[in-house]
Amino acid sequence: MAAVLDNLREGGVVFGPSGISFDEEDEEDSPAVSADFHIHHVLVQHGQVGLCFYDSQDSSLHYMPDTPDNQELHLLVRVIQEVSPHVIITSAKQERSMTRFLQQLGSNPHYRPEVVTYPYVDFGLEVSKQRLLSAHLPFLPACISERDKLSYLSSCISFDSSLMLRAVGALLKCLDRRRVGVELEDSSVGVPILQFHAYTLKGMVYIDSDTYSVLQIFKSELHPSVYKLHSGEKEGLSLYGILNRCKCKFGSKLLRQWFLQPTQDLKVLKRRQEVIRFFTSPQNSDSLRTLQSSLRNIRNIPTLLRRMTLSLTKVTDWQSLYKTVYSAVCIRDTARHLPQSIQLFRDISEGFSDDLNYITSLISRVVDFEASLADNRFTVKPNVDPAIDEKKRRMMGLSDFLTDVARRELEHLDARIPSCCVIYIPVIGFLLSVPRLPNMVEKKDFEMEGLDFLFLSDNRLHYRSQRTRELNEFLGDLHCDIRDMEMAVMAHLQSAVLERSDSLFKVLDLAAELDCLMAMSSASQEYNYTSPKLASNRKITITQGRHPLLELCSPVFVANSFHSSESEGRVKIITGPNSSGKSIYLKQVGLIVFMALIGSDVPAKEAEIGLVDGIFTCMQSRESVSVGLSTFMIDLNQMAQALNSSTGNSLVLIDEFGKGTNTVDGLSLLAASISYWLGKALGDVPHVLVATNFHSVVQLSLLPSSALLSLLTLETAVDGDELVFLYQLKEGICQSSYAANIATLAGLPTSLVQRAVEVSELYRAGRPIKPVCEMFLFVGNRCQFVVEKFLSLNLEDKDLDVQRFLKEELLPSAGDLLNRS
Repeated sequence: MAAVLDNLREGGVVFGPSGISFDEEDEEDSPAVSADFHIHHVLVQHGQVGLCFYDSQDSSLHYMPDTPDNQELHLLVRVIQEVSPHVIITSAKQERSMTRFLQQLGSNPHYRPEVVTYPYVDFGLEVSKQRLLSAHLPFLPACISERDKLSYLSSCISFDSSLMLRAVGALLKCLDRRRVGVELEDSSVGVPILQFHAYTLKGMVYIDSDTYSVLQIFKSELHPSVYKLHSGEKEGLSLYGILNRCKCKFGSKLLRQWFLQPTQDLKVLKRRQEVIRFFTSPQNSDSLRTLQSSLRNIRNIPTLLRRMTLSLTKVTDWQSLYKTVYSAVCIRDTARHLPQSIQLFRDISEGFSDDLNYITSLISRVVDFEASLADNRFTVKPNVDPAIDEKKRRMMGLSDFLTDVARRELEHLDARIPSCCVIYIPVIGFLLSVPRLPNMVEKKDFEMEGLDFLFLSDNRLHYRSQRTRELNEFLGDLHCDIRDMEMAVMAHLQSAVLERSDSLFKVLDLAAELDCLMAMSSASQEYNYTSPKLASNRKITITQGRHPLLELCSPVFVANSFHSSESEGRVKIITGPNSSGKSIYLKQVGLIVFMALIGSDVPAKEAEIGLVDGIFTCMQSRESVSVGLSTFMIDLNQMAQALNSSTGNSLVLIDEFGKGTNTVDGLSLLAASISYWLGKALGDVPHVLVATNFHSVVQLSLLPSSALLSLLTLETAVDGDELVFLYQLKEGICQSSYAANIATLAGLPTSLVQRAVEVSELYRAGRPIKPVCEMFLFVGNRCQFVVEKFLSLNLEDKDLDVQRFLKEELLPSAGDLLNRS
C-alpha cells in the first residue's frame, strides 16, 4: 500500500477494489458502470475541503462549498460514509492529510472504492469554469446565449468556492472519459447533468458565505499595528469575536469549526448546553477559573509528538509537554469533583487516563529543566542512570585533578615557561596548554622534548604529553560520552511518551471542547443570555430577543419577539421607514437561531428553536469580480438559491429585494416570490422574513390571503416635523415611508426636501408637476422679449446685420438661460 501511495503522489495512477494498479491511460477501457453509480471528487488544501459527486441514477451533480476540516479529515470521512462513492477522484499533488486518508481507505477490508488521480494541472480554476460552461446541461433554457450562461449557472452553483469549482472541473473530465450513462451513444453526445444540488451532511445546517458575511458572524480586519499589516488579520466586531473567550489556541480553532458547522443534532447540542448551564451558575465560578487557568498551559501536542518521531525535540518542547500533561492532570482532578451526570465531565474523568500521571512523573524524574535550559540541551537528573552520574562526578572533580596534573607537568618543562594548565576539549581530549614565549616565532621554536605540538590558539601552545594520553585512555571523552548517554535516555523517554500518544490526543480534543463551552458560558454570563429550548418540531419562538452585536454598541436597545408556528405566521412581511430597524430585526432573528444551532445561549428572555436545516439570506448585495455579475443579478442569484433550496425547516431572510431595478419589476418579482412560498404545501413553507419598502405589495393586495402570512411594522411617531423611531414591532403595515423626514435627519437642504414633498404629492395625485415659479417667469419673460425683438426686424432693410443681432441678442439670452438653470 505504501508503494501505491508513493505512486499516487507522482500522479497518473488508479487503483480499484481488486487492489491492482494500472495506468490512467487505460481508464477508458474500464468496465461499464452500474445503473446506480457515484463518482466523487475531492480536493484538500490549507485546511479546506472542496468536493462534489455525480449520481448516475438521476444524472445530478451534488456539490459542497469549500468547508474547513481538521487534520484527520473527519468531515470528509463522514461524507464518504454517507455517499459511499464507487470512484474517488483527487489530485496527484495533495497534502499529507489527504495521503493518510487514502492510505486508511485502501486498508479498509469492507469498503475500497476505486481511487483515480489526475495531474495537478487539470485542476486549474479557469479550465474548470470552461468545462462547466461547455458541459451538457439540458436544463438550461434553449435560447440562452453563451454570454448569459455564466450568469444563469451562478444561480445554480457557487462560483466563490474555488476548491469545489476545481473539483467540478475534474469530475466533468472524468465523466467525459468514462461515458457514464451514454456508453452506447455517439461520441459527440455528452454526459448529461440534469440538475445541481447543494450537498449538506446529515445533521448539518446549510449556511453560505454570504449569510456569514451579512449576519456578521465573522469579520476580518487588518491588524492596527504597522508591524503586523502583512502578517495576518484580526477578528473585528463579530459574533465569533464576542464569544471567543478561549484560553488555548486549539479551543479557538474548535470554536471556529463549530461556527462553520452548525448542527441539528439535538444530542450534540444538549451536551454543549448542559456544560454551559453549569458554568453560568455563579456558584461554579471557582471551578471555571481553575479550569481556565489550567487550559492556558495546553500546547500544540501534535507538533510536539511529530518532532519526537523525527528526533527533533528541543528543551522547550519537553518543557511544553510537561506543562501540558501536568495541566491535563489538574483538569481531570477538577472534573472528577464536578457532577458526573454531565457527559463532558464524565468523559474527561475517564478519558484522561493514568497514562498522564505516568508521563508527568516520568518527565519530572528524568529531565533536569534548569540544567537543560542553561546548557541548551537535554540534561538528565541525578539518580536516573548510575553510569551517567559516575561520569558527571568525574567531570565535577576533574578541575582539581587537572590542576595537580598541570603542577607535575610544569616540573618537567623548560624553566623559562612560567605556567601551564591541562584542558579538556570535546572529541580532541586532554591537552597541555602553555603560554607562547617571545622567542617562539617559527614553528620549529614550538618543539619541546617529550611533547607533541598540535596547534596555536589565543597565543597559547597546545601539546599532547604522555600524561594527557594516559588521561584520555583512563577518562575517555567524558563530554561526548555523557551527551550520548543522555540522548539514549531521551530516546527511551520519547518512546514511552509516543506509546501513550492516544491519551495525549484525547486530552487535546476534550480540553478544546471544554475551553469552547467555558468561553461561551463566560459570554453568556456577561451579556445576560439565556439557554434556548431545543425541540424537534418546526416552530421558532423568541421572546424579547436582542441583536447580540448592536446591543453592545447602543446605549439603549429595544427588544422584539418573533413567533413562527407550524401553521401560522411562517411568512412575515415587515414594512417601515428607512432606519426604523427592519434589517436589524432580520439579522437579530438569524443570529439567535444560529447561536442556538451551535449550542450557545442566546440574547433573549426565552427562546424555543425547532428543527432548522438551513439559513438563507438575500441581503446587502456584494460585488463579485470573479463572476462579473451586476448587483441586481447577485440579488436574483441569492433569491433563486432561497427559492430552490429552502425546505419547510429553513429560515429565509430577505431585505429590500427588488430595489436594484425598475420599481414595478422589483415589486412584481418580490410579490411572485412570496406567493410562491405561500402556494406550497403547509409542510414545505419555510420561516420567511421579508423587509421591504414596497408597501404596494400589501396595499394593492398582490398576495394571496393565507393564515401563513403575517404583516408587521416597526412603530414610529411624528412630533411636529420630527420623526421619532420607537423600534417596537407591532402588527400592521406602514402607511408612509417618511422619506422627507429621514432626508431632513440626514442633513439635506430644507428647500430641497420641501420641493421633493411637493413633487411627490403632485405625482401621487396625478396632477401635472409645474416648474418652480421663479424659474418659469424668468424663462417666459426672456423668451417673450426675444420673440418680440425678432418680429420687429425689417428683413427687407438692406442695412440689417443678422449676424450682429444673433450675437448681441440671441446668444446672450441663451447664455442667461443656461446660467440660471
